[in-house]
Amino acid sequence: MKLKKGDTIVVIAGKNKGEQGEIQAVLPKLNKVLIGGLNIAKRHTKARAANQQGGIIDKEVPVDASNVMLVHKGKPTRVGYKIKADGTKVRIAKSTGEEI
Repeated sequence: MKLKKGDTIVVIAGKNKGEQGEIQAVLPKLNKVLIGGLNIAKRHTKARAANQQGGIIDKEVPVDASNVMLVHKGKPTRVGYKIKADGTKVRIAKSTGEEI
């Protein structure tokens, strides 16, 4: 997966299209990312312990990685890889060719 925790992204499809956020978690097996403050769903929870409260809770739900793009220098861009001369692999912005 080309996206990492802490990357700033913009949503390109779905109900949150056009909104920006930061990746809180990456789920590579599911090809999904969890974005802070976006894709909020309401979950009805039951009180499990005597001191825990039940009710309707707002929860962040993962978004498919194909529906988000990395933001580099204020603009959305695709991500690629490049092998440097010393053998290290780095991510590059496809639009500018610069390292991320």
